[in-house]
Amino acid sequence: MATAGRDSTAAYPLLLALGALDATGYSVIVPVAPAISDATGAGPATIGLLVASFPAGMVAGFALAGTGVRRLAPRIVLAISIAIVALGTVGFVLGDSLTVYFPARALMGLGSGGIWIGVTFDTLERWPGQEYVCMSRVFAAYSAGALIGPALGVFGGVHGPFLAYLVLLAAALPLVLLVGSPRSRRAFAADRAALGTRSFWVASGAILFAALSLGVLEGVLPLHLAEELSQAQISALYVGASLVVAAGGTASGGAPPRPLVFAAVLPAVTGITLAGLATEVPIWVLGVLLAAVGIGLGNTGSLGLLVDAVPVDRIVSAMVVWSQIGIIGYLLGPLAGGAVADAAGYAAIGIVPAVAGLLVAVALVRARPVPAG
Repeated sequence: MATAGRDSTAAYPLLLALGALDATGYSVIVPVAPAISDATGAGPATIGLLVASFPAGMVAGFALAGTGVRRLAPRIVLAISIAIVALGTVGFVLGDSLTVYFPARALMGLGSGGIWIGVTFDTLERWPGQEYVCMSRVFAAYSAGALIGPALGVFGGVHGPFLAYLVLLAAALPLVLLVGSPRSRRAFAADRAALGTRSFWVASGAILFAALSLGVLEGVLPLHLAEELSQAQISALYVGASLVVAAGGTASGGAPPRPLVFAAVLPAVTGITLAGLATEVPIWVLGVLLAAVGIGLGNTGSLGLLVDAVPVDRIVSAMVVWSQIGIIGYLLGPLAGGAVADAAGYAAIGIVPAVAGLLVAVALVRARPVPAG
């Protein structure tokens, strides 16, 4: 960060904190899902659909924010997006039925998509030439922030964790509005030609796999774990998993991306498969932490593939679509995992990331690295 101006250096901790705050919105549902299931009588497929409504909202949020960052300062996009997330969070604080929870969760996802795009392009704008390393750290911040959501489960029930999250959002909003703008603006173009390259689609497949695995881990497995673990114990386990994801993302930042993606597939698939098959708590812990290792490597590696595939000054369209594909993976994970769990039991949910991982591995083998240009 030595080449950054004072304003950018001061902004970096805030951007990392916003990434962590955004990730809290993803993961706050993890310890709450069993409570919602108990209160509403919803089964794995319905809870999976509820979890999936968040990434469904994000897909729209990415597109809207992608247009916004070309016309407005990223911090304005960030402020608007935080307000939208807060509005959706109110639905879980005040609501008590699935008819409220579904639109509230989708609204949270809409705002979350804007936060991701705002953080991403503010980072790309402030640190030209250091995009991969800086964004790897943002990913690590997201992973670290993912432990806050499960930790909020200690408040118990449905309303308490979301109320605590609403307080964090309210505290962040004025900080976003007060942060200084970069000393010079960087122009970002929306070049759709990049979407036709094989390298872009390999990068997209890699993020889809990592996000799909995370969706299964967060959106389906907690219901299985609740057979033996309390809400607080599930929270503690997922806090540990988030630390593992963050550590893996930080350690691998800047490393060659193709080997990272290859290395991600086996632990992610093995970990989820073990956790689904087992009925003993120690095996659950091993499986969840092993999956977290793979997800952390997959996040960082997929980002590196994208930066290698598309010049950063023409990355708007590619970043938006890559992000949408990743979140579609996070949506498909709980949907497919919940459906498989309903039909064949939790022992079969490893099939879902295994199929995605196999496809990614085959694509990496067949693809030739193409330098950006």
